[in-house]
Amino acid sequence: MEAGNLLGFIPLNQPPQRLCVHSRRLSSFLSFVTVKASISSQGGSGYRGPKPRREWIADWVSKNDDFVRSLPIYVGGLSLLAVLFNRTVSGIAPVSNASSSQSRADLLTLGLAVTNILNGLVWLSIRPKTISVVNPNGVECQRVASNLPDFVTSELLWAWDSLSAVTCCRSLVIVYDGKCILQIGFAAASSSNGSDAVAVDTNKMIEGSLYQGVLKSASQSYLANLSLYPGKSQLPFLPSNTQAVILQPLADKGIAIIGGDTIRGFTSSDQAWITLIGEKLDATLTKVI
Repeated sequence: MEAGNLLGFIPLNQPPQRLCVHSRRLSSFLSFVTVKASISSQGGSGYRGPKPRREWIADWVSKNDDFVRSLPIYVGGLSLLAVLFNRTVSGIAPVSNASSSQSRADLLTLGLAVTNILNGLVWLSIRPKTISVVNPNGVECQRVASNLPDFVTSELLWAWDSLSAVTCCRSLVIVYDGKCILQIGFAAASSSNGSDAVAVDTNKMIEGSLYQGVLKSASQSYLANLSLYPGKSQLPFLPSNTQAVILQPLADKGIAIIGGDTIRGFTSSDQAWITLIGEKLDATLTKVI
């Protein structure tokens, strides 16, 4: 009887409230999508988002670098002339008197003017060094180990083509398992015959600190300005004016030496990409060597 009474109070023909809520949400979502689509079709396909703001002051300063560096000298010189003109016109004695407020103000102005002039001279004497691309001093060569399968040779040449096309790489040397399997790009010219490239002395290079340090750390080494590193003497096969070098380890069996023609020319993206290429080459060379 109690169950019958409870069933009597429940309206069986009324739809569940949850379905009504979901229906309302679905209809509102469809109307929102319809409105957005109509707005997009009416507004065109142009970009309507925020646009980057142009820095007018920074652009003007970069275009007038010499004038901006000389500006403190002009300001200081005009300040000195203004002080002298003021003392001449105002009738103040040319000898400074410490008890006079005008003399104290003039002394302070003279100090600031001289400071501006010295600051301008410092700005003119200190200029950032211009980084430019250099032409490697050497000869072009392509030496590939003859005992490698065709697919390995093709992959080595692919690595060279990729690096030389999209980075500042101009020289590539790969030493693996104690042997030089690839020397391509620009190399130092031989002293005996200027048309021949200097061969890679693997035994001497393996004993060097650069090779041992890279294998010990198992991480990439980037010499952004090669002329500042004493280890440059361990790479005599590279052109004498090589600007930057990346030493990429190939697991614990070898190393890839990548020479560039620009100081700090390899970006962080280039370094990460070279690391992936090194891992791919190591996986391929492990199968055959």
